[in-house]
Amino acid sequence: MKKTLSAILLTAAVAGYALAAADIGKPAPTFTATGSDGKVYSLADYRGKFVVLQWYNKDCPFIHKHYDSANMQMLQAAYAKKGVIWLEVASSAPGKEGYMTAAEAQANRTKYYVKSTATLLDSAGAIARLYEAKTTPHMFIVDPKGILIYKGAIDDHATADPADIPNSKNYVAAALDEAMAGKPVTTPSTRPYGCSVKYQ
Repeated sequence: MKKTLSAILLTAAVAGYALAAADIGKPAPTFTATGSDGKVYSLADYRGKFVVLQWYNKDCPFIHKHYDSANMQMLQAAYAKKGVIWLEVASSAPGKEGYMTAAEAQANRTKYYVKSTATLLDSAGAIARLYEAKTTPHMFIVDPKGILIYKGAIDDHATADPADIPNSKNYVAAALDEAMAGKPVTTPSTRPYGCSVKYQ
């Protein structure tokens, strides 16, 4: 029996997905997405810069740990001054915990004084699936050559308690500092923690 066109396309899509896996030391999967500000953002546009991808769910207590304490915003602002592009990715599907329209995401940015470059709207989960994002926050760092150099947790205290932040090792900050100094990343992969990404 001959394959239908749709079957051929599906096979090609699956093969392409396999080739685009988010593996440390390999090119980060490329994507283009619309931000809550209505602008279009493409990972390829930031070649030559460090890029942080941070998965986001406004209703997740682990996200509140880092935003209510302003820990995340301080990180975003500190590394923005060093030229780092920081992209929040909101992948909650419509009807699921944390879903936001563009207007809601913009209002949320204002409410929490978010300092990331943009909040990308990914309610279909396309970017999340490319990176196999599991939690909020799940963190990824792409270097100026487009290579993935870190993926995993934000720090080493997998709790929703902000009191743990001062005593935590921030894996993202450590990886950025090492890479920006031209050193290899000591801990390139850790186990992410947080709420599960609310896929469709």
